[in-house]
Amino acid sequence: MLTVLSMFYYICLRRRARTATRGEPMNNRRAIESNRALPINVEVVQYAKEVLDFSSHYGSENSMSYTMWNLAGTPNVYPSSGDFTQTAVFRTYGTWWEVCPSARSPFTRTPPNFHSHDYVELAFDEPVYPTAIHVLETYHPGAVVRILACSASPYSQTLPAEVRWEILWSEPPTKVNSPQARRFAPSIKRINFPTNLIRLEVNSSLLDYYTELDAVVLHGLRERPVLSLNTSLIDMNDLDDDDEEEDGEQDSCSMDILNKQFSAAAFKEWTTNGYFDKLPYELIQLILSHLAVPDLCRLSQTCKLLYQHCCDPLQYIHLSLQPYWARINDTALEYLQSRCILVQWLNLSWTGNRGTISLSAFSRFLKVCGSELVRLELSCGHFLNEACLEVIAETCLNLQELNLSSCDKLPPQAFNHIAKLCNLTRLILYRTKVEQTALLSILNFCSDLQHLSLGSCVMIEDYDTIASMMGAKCKKLRTLDLWRCKNITENGIAELASGCPLLEELDLGWCPTLQSSTGCFAHLARKLPNLQKLFLTANRSVCDSDIDELAANCTNLRQLDILGTRMVEPKDGGASDGAEEKTLKDKVDTKQARIS
Repeated sequence: MLTVLSMFYYICLRRRARTATRGEPMNNRRAIESNRALPINVEVVQYAKEVLDFSSHYGSENSMSYTMWNLAGTPNVYPSSGDFTQTAVFRTYGTWWEVCPSARSPFTRTPPNFHSHDYVELAFDEPVYPTAIHVLETYHPGAVVRILACSASPYSQTLPAEVRWEILWSEPPTKVNSPQARRFAPSIKRINFPTNLIRLEVNSSLLDYYTELDAVVLHGLRERPVLSLNTSLIDMNDLDDDDEEEDGEQDSCSMDILNKQFSAAAFKEWTTNGYFDKLPYELIQLILSHLAVPDLCRLSQTCKLLYQHCCDPLQYIHLSLQPYWARINDTALEYLQSRCILVQWLNLSWTGNRGTISLSAFSRFLKVCGSELVRLELSCGHFLNEACLEVIAETCLNLQELNLSSCDKLPPQAFNHIAKLCNLTRLILYRTKVEQTALLSILNFCSDLQHLSLGSCVMIEDYDTIASMMGAKCKKLRTLDLWRCKNITENGIAELASGCPLLEELDLGWCPTLQSSTGCFAHLARKLPNLQKLFLTANRSVCDSDIDELAANCTNLRQLDILGTRMVEPKDGGASDGAEEKTLKDKVDTKQARIS
């Protein structure tokens, strides 16, 4: 009897599903609405309690201006529009970061539905079943491309056995024509677990300026909705004999066709792999190289021939696991270990947080797969500790590029191990706790460095000493990021410019101790003729003579940022009337000014 009732209920659901399109409510007059049968479930509306993690921000680590921490709490700016320091701003916008000298080559096999460049994770007071999420965007909206919810509570005293992330909404980046404020409230997917941890992922490549976010609002229910799968209850009388007979005929027809196919195949022995057996091994490898990693793993289960090809280590020379960060754990690393013995580029950025990757699993993976590594991306890898960097230094002897961007949980002493990687040409330490002693050791032993990022490294006491060591040891340096270093002076700049004549990119944004009156910017222009990108953001002392020197000496300059200066005059002279004042403002009030 129970089986009959189950089958009957299944038929009802199936027929009901045909009466409405996916994602639309079913408007049949005899459908029973959930709020008539259940007690009222009051919707909870809450702002983010705190910001737990993020990949980058425009602001300083020691202030609140333009930082991700501004996303916590009620709105500071909304519904006003404009550039406000009380908002959250990511580090980049546009596509120009992808064409500057420090740009890195992209990984192949990135799935077409992964568009995220940055992220921020927000904790809320009360776990709820989300019904809506509102993002208050106050300037140049349109950067949010994905919203996710986590099953793990950030306030739990113990780590859960399983950390599950569910995508609530996802779209490719789109161009928003208006820079004005808006309340972004996409239609989100219903999930079957409560959450108080929401993650926003952004892509600012289509924006004309930095996006600014003010607050995030989470709407949800305390109790799980019975109809969380958008399936309405069905009136038992809502059946039609004719429709039922028609459905039965279609099912019978479909089953007959399927049975005939299986019957024909049952007596045929497949002794070959069809035309694949006739293709050269290299051609099959080339075909499979266009598949994303999950597709490659699925295909390996189809037949022995494709299993052999899909497990070939040559398919995993360049491996990016960042797009799958929510699913990468110890088991995944163990599964991939035998396939990655020849891996040269490995991207584990954003992976492993909240205990999903253990130190032992990471160490085992690197000891097996790290000998051929040339490039290792570990951005926002908060599972890393000193032992991990020690394993990297001892195992990855051929490593040339290491990215530890925003690994702000790494202890200062861990960075001493990087000095053992003497073949490094690129090192990214943005927003880390690297200290001066460790950095001096790295610069001394890694003399082949060409690209170095020290943006927002607040633990370094004396940047003049660091600049002097760069000038003495790093003669091949081509790009250098000193964003928000607080204590470099004209002395450090002079030694840097004299010792590193190959510099093509230099970021001195928000370095308040540099003064144009000392001649430091003019000296840079004369000593670094190869400059293509120069950031002097928020330096109030940049003046006309500095611009003249740059124009005369740096003929390759393509990107110049002089946001905040009031000393540069427009072409036609002083600003005596409103029109000329607006011209001056347009010229200097931009976080990126281009010189052709």
